[in-house]
Amino acid sequence: MLRLIKYSFFAACMLSVNVLSSQYDFEIIHQVENTDVKSQGKTGTCWSFASISFIESEVLRKSGESIDLSEMYIVRDVYKDKARNYILRQGKANFSEGSLAHDMLNAGLRQGLVPEQTYSGTSDEKHNHKELFKELKAYLDKIVEDHKIPNNWEQEFDGILDKHLTAYEDSFILNEKDFTAKSYYEHLGLNLEKYINITSFTHHGFGKEFVLEIPDNYSNGSYLNVPIDRMEKLVDLAIQEGHSVIWDGDVSEKGFSAQRGLAINPTSFDEKCFDSPCPENEVVQKDRQVSFEDYSTTDDHLMHLVGIANDEKGGKYYIIKNSWGEISDYKGYLMMSESYFRAKTVAITLNEDFLKEVKSEE
Repeated sequence: MLRLIKYSFFAACMLSVNVLSSQYDFEIIHQVENTDVKSQGKTGTCWSFASISFIESEVLRKSGESIDLSEMYIVRDVYKDKARNYILRQGKANFSEGSLAHDMLNAGLRQGLVPEQTYSGTSDEKHNHKELFKELKAYLDKIVEDHKIPNNWEQEFDGILDKHLTAYEDSFILNEKDFTAKSYYEHLGLNLEKYINITSFTHHGFGKEFVLEIPDNYSNGSYLNVPIDRMEKLVDLAIQEGHSVIWDGDVSEKGFSAQRGLAINPTSFDEKCFDSPCPENEVVQKDRQVSFEDYSTTDDHLMHLVGIANDEKGGKYYIIKNSWGEISDYKGYLMMSESYFRAKTVAITLNEDFLKEVKSEE
């Protein structure tokens, strides 16, 4: 877990911080407990890593138990679900490595959850799905081309998954207890139906749910639409109350640098803004809609939002846990400015019970 307490963290890495971000000095305001940073390797599976990290924090919040769940167990199931959708729609659907937070939640409801030690999804130390995806896609395209779905397509698809991700058994022993994936999910005391997606765009009415029109939403997940001010307030309240948040958004901007541990949205971009805080854009609702419709804000990446901090000038930042390994001075975390959050957040996912609590208090 990242502990960016002003004196302990920055004293420990002041030398390396001076190299890349000498003038940034963050003070943590709120932080939610979270598990260690992992790496998705050379895969497009950030959605699973971000969502699993979020679920691990949910378990920490509820029980105090620190667990390490398998991301690839979920990825494996979602590949198969996407494959079914792809061939039934005769190839006129998205089949890619990318997915969204609700796909992880749906997979957990379908198949349960397992610890990482039970299923790592690789025979190597690093994840790489280049050849796996190539083989899966070729197999599905051949089915579409033949205009006939084989009766044994699921078994053949599983064979490709076994070849690249390794096979798995649905039963395992943990702490001298017998589990299946579903019984382990029940053991954790979670209800994966209790989470909600939230977005903020004006091409649909506020206060209503709609199917967000982004390529990775193959499963037609619904999103509650709220004004951006409301979304930001919900995130702030959630963090203050000990709830973390799944963040989905655009990371293709000049101001996003995982290597430097910063996501910023300066009014006039300059590399020096990575060295010390610069004035940032004031983002309003209209700005978000324009950038969504001209494709300058796209659904690129999911990460785990775990805290709030201020820089030395009082600027607000969100502490983000990434899944690209322990890079940057912040060991795999990054600090996202309020302006960047308002401009480039596509959606968030949080606990539905928390949302109900907030509504009841207003």
